[in-house]
This record gives sequence, C-alpha cells and structure tokens, in this order.
Amino acid sequence: MAGMSGHSNITIPAGASYTVADVEFMQGMIAHHAQAIYMSRMAESHGANSRVLRLANKIDQSQVAEIRIMQDWLRRNGQTAPDTSSWRTMRMAGMLTDEQIKKLDAARGVEFDRAFLDYMIQHHEGALQMVKDLFATPQAGQEVDVNVFANDVVVVQTAEIGAMRQLLSQL
Repeated sequence: MAGMSGHSNITIPAGASYTVADVEFMQGMIAHHAQAIYMSRMAESHGANSRVLRLANKIDQSQVAEIRIMQDWLRRNGQTAPDTSSWRTMRMAGMLTDEQIKKLDAARGVEFDRAFLDYMIQHHEGALQMVKDLFATPQAGQEVDVNVFANDVVVVQTAEIGAMRQLLSQL
C-alpha cells in the first residue's frame, strides 16, 4: 500500500488468516487515526463552534479507542505496532501535508471551523480509499477482525463526512 514502506520484517506465519496488506493497513491506519486525533484536539484552543467541537471530541474519543484495537491486533499477531507519533513520518491517502497542518493551526473561529471540516473530509475520504485498497488486494481483508474494523471505518467515516458537509453548509 502506498506510503507504507518503513515497516520492514513483516512475516506472515504459515496458516495465518491475514496478509501483509492486512498488517500494513492496520499499521497505516494507526498513523492515519493519530493525525485525525491531533487535528481534533486543536478545536477547543482554536475557537471552534460548539457543534464542530462536539464532532472533534467524538472523532478524538472513537479513534483513540480504535488505535488501541489496532495495536492490540498487531501485537497479538507478532507484528510491529506503531505508536501515535507515526503520523509524523508515515503518509497515506487523505493525510494532511505539513503545510495544511500549519494552515489549520493558524486558523481561528469560523476560519478554523471551515478548514477543520474541509481537511477532515479530505482525511476521512483518504481512510475510505485505504479500505478500498485493502479490499482490492487479493486475499486481504478476510481475517475477521481486520474485516470488521475496515467495514466499521467505512460506516462511521461515511456518516461523519455527511455530518461535516452539513455543518459546512451551515457556517
């Protein structure tokens, strides 16, 4: 998967129900989620309106829990489990560039709300692309926990994109 180099030594034991692509997806999604958490935690100090702040807090709380799930899955399967700083060195679909992070950090009030929502939509669409890429890889996404997690990402983040578009239309 694009942007996933750097996690060498992925070894899949004989008879395992998961693939290298599954491991790379879980590792990459940890970094992806960690950047979303970083973005979400800016909301309060940057003067986000109450509805944007509630969404940001929801994203923060749910993705912290999901990172633990992914790290536990990786460790259970003898794989490297990146920590939450990995977003600074790993790049996947939809992740903000350093320049975009700086623009978001410089914004305040309604300007922050618009930038946050635009960037988080971009970010979530990238996560949806990561799931599509996973399922397009032969034999990937079939292990039960990876499959359930990937499908949960699609359901939750598609719903959040809809909520963010509605919020944007009301700013």
